Amino acid sequence: MTGPTAVESVTASFARMEAVRAGADGLNCVLWSDRERAPLAGYPVAVKDNIATLDLPTTCGSRILEGYVSPYEATVVSRLRAAGSVVLCKTNCDEFAMGSSNENSAYGPVRNPIDPCRVPGGSSGGSAAAVAAGIVRIALGSETGGSVRQPAAFCGVVGVKPTYGRVSRFGLVAFASSLDQVGVLGRTVDDAALGMEVIAGRDPYDSTSADRPVPRYRDAASQPMRGLTIGRPAEYFPPSLDRRVAALCDRALDALRSQGAQVRDISLPHTDLAIPVYYIIAPAEASSNLARFDGVRYGLRVTGDDGLRAMYERTRSRGFGPEVTRRVLLGTYVLSAGYYDAYYKKAQEVRACITEDFRSAFASGIDVIFTPTTPSPAFELGAKSDPYEMYLNDIFTCTGNLAGVPGISVPIGRVDGLPIGGQLITRHFDEAGMFAAAYALERALGDEAHR
Repeated sequence: MTGPTAVESVTASFARMEAVRAGADGLNCVLWSDRERAPLAGYPVAVKDNIATLDLPTTCGSRILEGYVSPYEATVVSRLRAAGSVVLCKTNCDEFAMGSSNENSAYGPVRNPIDPCRVPGGSSGGSAAAVAAGIVRIALGSETGGSVRQPAAFCGVVGVKPTYGRVSRFGLVAFASSLDQVGVLGRTVDDAALGMEVIAGRDPYDSTSADRPVPRYRDAASQPMRGLTIGRPAEYFPPSLDRRVAALCDRALDALRSQGAQVRDISLPHTDLAIPVYYIIAPAEASSNLARFDGVRYGLRVTGDDGLRAMYERTRSRGFGPEVTRRVLLGTYVLSAGYYDAYYKKAQEVRACITEDFRSAFASGIDVIFTPTTPSPAFELGAKSDPYEMYLNDIFTCTGNLAGVPGISVPIGRVDGLPIGGQLITRHFDEAGMFAAAYALERALGDEAHR
């Protein structure tokens, strides 16, 4: 016979404490409690394997870091522990967070709990699967082009990408520093809001983190939708979009209307350039960040008697998988002499245009933008062998990373039994408005979101 879980024990203790305080013959045995300071007391959480922890390996799903244990801990992990949570496990991920299916891990692919023959999405597929399978209610993932929201959609859970700078990146192993962010996956919007409350905020160890107050996101649960305007961008609903996905999106928009919101058609005209821009900027930054994995300071070293350069080549060739190698080579090329202006500089200029698209939309009176999270449900393992076809899975999410705006994926229904996610995007640092819309959508759809 097994006893109560840690969460059950802690929850029961707090409930009993309030009961004896409120009783006519209160025992007066408690002066102060830690419930407000420890909102995750006893909660088990999962952490993606590219976020540094002191007590568990941080391998980024790569052979080049096999067995590596960090000498320091990520700020987000420290904040989880300070809130009372227990880091239960590290989750599998695409190698160095490079992938949209979680098939690129050196430790094998993650399978989707809804259908084990299908992918869970990537690169935070392990975290999404852990939440969907009921192992934990909250997990940390990371985003560079959609790696929290996309697997959340595929696994039927909630996934949050905050504003760039809202959450510290200290202890997140860098892939593309101007795009990387730590995000939260939860069983419900409330789980995700709680996790985000705990990890958000200024960190002196991360110069890119913003010194802005962190609202209590759970308070957004009661915020009315009446008077809010939802933008429906035409570029995210092309004729080629799966009609069943489009129908679920229409139902979700109707649900938001039922909560008092208005829906207006808008345009984000540079959306079609997002994938080529992303796959120039992200590999370029990856080629620089991953140069540190050379077999000298930590991780794998493949030795020989033919010199230092040969050791570098052997170590990186054996340590990196094919997708990481592809992106490092691509990034090195676009940064090389004679190509920098034609590729990387031009991509940054177009990135500014994508960011301006969002600013213009919000300046025109739009409060929240609604889109599909992915163009289709989860696909079968091994179904996409062409890299460009795989990259297109990020077509609705990478714009948010390029612009730095916050986004959340919420379950909105199923196609052939497979989950579909709807994405809500708000202006920079308006996570409170984003959560308000997400709570409203979750409330309006009810059980329909999971069938």
